[in-house]
Amino acid sequence: MSLGDDRDASGGYGGTGQTRTRLPEGGGDVYGGARRGGRSSSRSLVTVVGVVVLLIAAIAFANRGGDDSSSTDTSGNKPESSTTAASGTKPVQSKAGGIATGFAHDMQGAQSAAANYATVLVSADILKPAQRTGIVQQVFVADKQAELLDKLNKAYSKDFLSKIGLDENGNAATGSTYVSRTVPIGTKTTAYSDTTAAIEVWCTGLYGTAGEKSTNPVTSDWFTMALELRWVDGDWKVESFSQKDGPAPVPGDDKASSADDMSKAVEEYGGFTYAR
Repeated sequence: MSLGDDRDASGGYGGTGQTRTRLPEGGGDVYGGARRGGRSSSRSLVTVVGVVVLLIAAIAFANRGGDDSSSTDTSGNKPESSTTAASGTKPVQSKAGGIATGFAHDMQGAQSAAANYATVLVSADILKPAQRTGIVQQVFVADKQAELLDKLNKAYSKDFLSKIGLDENGNAATGSTYVSRTVPIGTKTTAYSDTTAAIEVWCTGLYGTAGEKSTNPVTSDWFTMALELRWVDGDWKVESFSQKDGPAPVPGDDKASSADDMSKAVEEYGGFTYAR
């Protein structure tokens, strides 16, 4: 699910607040249209073996490190760490209302905050009026909360919720489960100071309704969320954010699971606290 296909950077939603809803088209295919034909088992086996061989070779090369006795480099210099590598910094130890708090006052802390906030801002809970106020109060700077809450309440109106199969409380019909899970893939800092930070979070996620009669089946999407953060009261908080589609990979040939399996997975598998 997306909180609006092209929200503006002033904390808003481009006035839309729309989610992308995909309806089934023909042949009972929940994703609409024909899927790519399955590959033969022999071709799949060759592909898997090839990938495994490449992975083993890559791991072996990486493990060589600087221990090659034939090397003549005695300068002791080491290659710089990749900017996409994990920092090794431990995640925060505290939460408020199920949302991580107490991020470090540095660039890595800002990236960690942005990743965790992205999972909350594109979640099923944000659609529920009873939880929305608490989320806004926890995630956003105080002077933006009233404005944003008003926008969210208007965007996620009773009429809007009805269109995606939810009641006025943001709940799916009996026997169905509404799904909106976001998984950060990586983060990037585009600007940073001691008091502000601009962070982009590349995400994938699941959204839709798992149910036998659902016209909005659970599917996946890829998007990038840009968050403007401010350091206030000893923590990073969101001042504004926007969202755009992609980058997205070529879809795979995975077989879609049943509505029952999807509902169980959402209920049984918990989320994570993210750290840069």
